[in-house]
Formats: sequence, C-alpha cells, structure tokens
Amino acid sequence: MKVTPHPAADTLTLVLDGELDASSAVVLDAELNKPEIVNYRKVLIDCQRLSYISSAGLGVFISHLQRLQDSDVKLVFFNMQEKVFNVFEILGLDSLMNIVPTEQEAQAA
Repeated sequence: MKVTPHPAADTLTLVLDGELDASSAVVLDAELNKPEIVNYRKVLIDCQRLSYISSAGLGVFISHLQRLQDSDVKLVFFNMQEKVFNVFEILGLDSLMNIVPTEQEAQAA
C-alpha cells in the first residue's frame, strides 16, 4: 500500500492506495504518528483507491483517534468503496468515525 500526503493550509489529506493490512499498516501508522499532524485542523483520508482494510488497518485509525480528538484535529474519511465501508459498518466504526461520500463534504465537515 502507498500513502501519499497532500498538505494544505490547515488540512492534511492522506491518499491511500492499495490494501491496508498488517504488513502495510506500519506505513500508515508512521504517517499518523508524525508530531506535526496535530498542527492541522483536519486530516482527510481519501479511500477511493483503498481496496481492502484488515483489522490491523482499522487498529491504526483507532489508536490515533483519541490523540487527534484531544488535539482538536478532525479525522474524516471520504470516497470509501462499499466493501471497505461495510467493514467499518459491521464493526460499528461508522458511528465512531466521520465518513462522508465526497471530498467536498470532507472539506466542509
């Protein structure tokens, strides 16, 4: 999996490309663990090219959620494929995480 950061003024967009599993979760974890991430107002996760997510991948987001919330950084997912959304939904994470259909809605969230 590839994680491509796109920083803007107060928003960081992370584009996920590929499968987010135990072996690739370390790449995402390293990106979300950077100290400067708390300087953004929003972290947007573009899931358009995310074809699969495992429990390890979900664990990365869950492990960083509280730190981001404590720093007043909104974490917003968008462009999520249905099969990836179903994983979030089955585990009840769709009510815990902010998931919207489009980038425009993510920017406005």
